[in-house]
Amino acid sequence: MTRGNQREKSREKAIKKQKEAEKKKGSNEKGANKGLTLEERRHRDAEIMRQKQEKKAEAAQGEVKK
Repeated sequence: MTRGNQREKSREKAIKKQKEAEKKKGSNEKGANKGLTLEERRHRDAEIMRQKQEKKAEAAQGEVKK
């Protein structure tokens, strides 16, 4: 009978540990993402990529003119 109880306790402990690990891995809690929703992060990242692409295009045109 005690084994059944041990198994239940072990399962509960494993589930609790797994939930805590999932909370720690959330990307919205890391550094610059803190407090931002998924949509806000996507919008911010898209804007950064546009700026990078514009900068690269300007650099490429500068090389072509030389």
